[in-house]
Amino acid sequence: MSSTEQRVAVVTGGARGIGAATAVRLAGEGHAVAVLDLDETACEETVDAITAAGGRALAVGCDVSDAGQVEAAVSTIAEQLGAPVILVNNAGVLRDNLLFKMSESDWDTVMNVHLRGAFLMSRACQKHMVDAGFGRIVNLSSSSALGNRGQANYSAAKAGLQGLTKTLAKELGKFGITANAVAPGFIATDMTAATAARVGMDFEDFKAAAATQIPVQRVGRPEDVAGAVAYFAGEDNGFVSGQVLYVAGGPLD
Repeated sequence: MSSTEQRVAVVTGGARGIGAATAVRLAGEGHAVAVLDLDETACEETVDAITAAGGRALAVGCDVSDAGQVEAAVSTIAEQLGAPVILVNNAGVLRDNLLFKMSESDWDTVMNVHLRGAFLMSRACQKHMVDAGFGRIVNLSSSSALGNRGQANYSAAKAGLQGLTKTLAKELGKFGITANAVAPGFIATDMTAATAARVGMDFEDFKAAAATQIPVQRVGRPEDVAGAVAYFAGEDNGFVSGQVLYVAGGPLD
């Protein structure tokens, strides 16, 4: 891809884990990448990894649940990198608890970051995609969308992202924009480490136990998810839209 054809990608929650791996992968595919996270300084490591490899990247601080911040962030990206036409809605938080212990704040925080954030970012970026006649939206769902004990809020949000994805695919397809979702299974990240802590297990033991239940006999890596996102973001994949790809090491029962 030449510099004149370089697409601009935005990865929310890009400071670490799946987001960081995705940002690096998309940069490796030839895209300029805006690495967006709540704390701009936390994005510096990801940005440095991209620029050290010869890529273009920009760190952007933004609370994706705040409409004003989202509009400002997308404007900054458009001005400094170019029109954002690839969007990866990866930002997420956990507030796990059983239903009778879950507070309204636990519910609202998860919904606001995952669902409201994806809505706001998609709305802000789609204007640039429509103008370009090209767009790729990839939403990070989860195998928890199928239901997971202690995650009523997270499961509902991740299932909601699948519905949002399919609706965006129908609404935006005529403008050359695709929308797809990647639904990871067990991926070794800070978030799964937090889950291990919640249930009182050592993280290494937690991963080992999870691997025994996965057909490929290992837990996932952020790079596994990044590869799936890169596929949906690809230049040649304009006829794949409204799909949910489970990246879980095997079929889910």
